[in-house]
Amino acid sequence: PAHDHRDFEFAKKFDLPIKEVIQSDKDSNGVLVNSGEFDGLQSVEAADKITNWLRKKGFGEPAVDYKLRDWVFSRQHYWGEPIPVIYCQNCLKTSKKSNPKEGYDRVLIEGKEYAIVPVPEKDLPVELPHVERYEPTDTGDSPLAKVKNWVNVPCPSCGKQARRETDTMPNWAGSSWYFIRYADPKNDKALASKKKLSYWMPVDWYNGGMEHTTLHLLYSRFWYKFLYDLKLVPGPEPYDKRTSHGVVLGPDGQKMSKSHGNVVNPDEVVAEFGADTFRVYEAFMGPFDQMITWNPRGVLGVKRFLDKVWRAHQEIRKQEKPVASGELKSKLHRLVKKVEEGTLNLKFNTVVSFMMEFINELSDARFQLSENDWKAFLKILAPYAPHLAEELWHDLGGSDSVHLQNWPKYDPKLLAQKRVTVVVQVNGKLRGKLEIEAGGKEKEVVAKARNLENVRPHLHGRKVAKTVFIPDNLVNFVIS
Repeated sequence: PAHDHRDFEFAKKFDLPIKEVIQSDKDSNGVLVNSGEFDGLQSVEAADKITNWLRKKGFGEPAVDYKLRDWVFSRQHYWGEPIPVIYCQNCLKTSKKSNPKEGYDRVLIEGKEYAIVPVPEKDLPVELPHVERYEPTDTGDSPLAKVKNWVNVPCPSCGKQARRETDTMPNWAGSSWYFIRYADPKNDKALASKKKLSYWMPVDWYNGGMEHTTLHLLYSRFWYKFLYDLKLVPGPEPYDKRTSHGVVLGPDGQKMSKSHGNVVNPDEVVAEFGADTFRVYEAFMGPFDQMITWNPRGVLGVKRFLDKVWRAHQEIRKQEKPVASGELKSKLHRLVKKVEEGTLNLKFNTVVSFMMEFINELSDARFQLSENDWKAFLKILAPYAPHLAEELWHDLGGSDSVHLQNWPKYDPKLLAQKRVTVVVQVNGKLRGKLEIEAGGKEKEVVAKARNLENVRPHLHGRKVAKTVFIPDNLVNFVIS
């Protein structure tokens, strides 16, 4: 009770004795007390010595406890890999259940005992038979049980009549190793050539849903490590990096589901707004790794942004040798840097936001941007709105595809920002903006923020408990 919060509260309530056996120590995880011959030992060291003491006394053995549960590997459906096992009653006489080396393991099927005979390697893989009907049977057996000419086969060991296993492997069996085959898909001699596996594996980046963290990720690592033990793959780990994406909720705030009737059909969105709008909105909806909600109004906002890109293109094409102002050119180079870094770090929503902001600034500057600079923008837009970027790229006489061009390089000399927009908030709500020189001192910026016409009424007669200042970015007055 002395070392577990719930047990301690329970013991106190019912006046039970509380005996301390580990005394806290600032330099370690604690020192043992009231523990006989183990007194004075640090807890980590004591754990090993107590384990050895228990082993010598015959009370127990050390063990590693994995929090895994057995699960059923077989499935009663047609699709899936056939399990390469044949059951033979004739081979029972050589079967020794406890020692496979002396015979075959045994299994009870429909009250009859069979020897479990593995399909020889030369007969692998076992392929599914072609069937007209693959619905489940009334008996609960696999649909394959009805295909008698496939089920009833000679035993590969004794040649007598035997029967195949009719259950198949679960869906995740194939998904646990298929990615390895991508390295050498046409190889009919081996899983894949060692040279190609050494080049392609491990997978650089595995991105999936949270439900895959403890299912597919776990299973595929099991299989890969087994193949590594057999020296069939070059390393012990299948993936270098893994990330998880969030869940998309329907417009009603619930997880998209047919049963909820809130599933958004992509075909309908594409038909009304175009594929690029759908793609950019998915990137813009919210942080990639968090739960986000589908909002039809957001789709309209993205459509307006892409329309602005189209109009900006037309305006730039009209002008004769437009020359970008130094500040606008600097903003373009800062945008290239932000999009590059944001894309690599999966900050897709902020990337789209940065591009929207730039298009608005371009409009304010009367589209004074050269076609060459505009091409740089189209290159960074291309991963997000591939069709629009391609169309505009060719309209400028671009050769090949915009998707085959080198990523634009930003000039570090142009990244320094001369003027910045500082957002001013009161209790987290936007109340105004300041256009000031970059690098302004906190005292001066806060004073200017206080005097903004739309800010003063929200501060009048009220006490500011805290002022949050982020240089060149934000002032937030927290009212108590």
